[in-house]
Amino acid sequence: MRPDLVLRLLPFSAAFVAAYLLMARPPWLGLAAGQLGVQLVFGLAGAPLMFVAAVIVQLWLARRRGALSVPARGDDAWFQAGFYVLNGPIEEAFFRGLIQGGLGALLGAPVGFAVGTATYVLYHRLGWPWADTLATALVGVPLGLAFWLLPGPPSLLGVSIAHIGATCGFLGPGPYLLRRLRLV
Repeated sequence: MRPDLVLRLLPFSAAFVAAYLLMARPPWLGLAAGQLGVQLVFGLAGAPLMFVAAVIVQLWLARRRGALSVPARGDDAWFQAGFYVLNGPIEEAFFRGLIQGGLGALLGAPVGFAVGTATYVLYHRLGWPWADTLATALVGVPLGLAFWLLPGPPSLLGVSIAHIGATCGFLGPGPYLLRRLRLV
């Protein structure tokens, strides 16, 4: 996880902070709470739904490929979940706030959504096989739509919470649960 912090999360964070400071705190970055109740309902309902959906997709993919990376113990699964609590909001800030929000402000919301979502999905190809990469569209599309369409000013709050649930279902805790339930 240390290389992940240095090679991915720090550059994503630096780009987001630079845009925030250089562009005089633009609202399209999504740092506002939006309509707080709507954001919380979306995030808190989306997280468990996306967790379960991601576990199901991971189960299907694992059976198809005949392998699954599973944390050795429960404490490792919890440690990974903690890392995803950091990873989810940073990825959302970069792909939704910076790319989708920035291009949406510049070229229109549909262009921002399309490019932000495509970039999010294809970015995962850097480390994953195509089947897993395409599975990220099941997260990228609804989160991109939510960032664009939820009422109020753009907000990263709800999409970040839901993203954490999806990542925990697909990696770490989700595969650990599949192993504990003897489904893989």
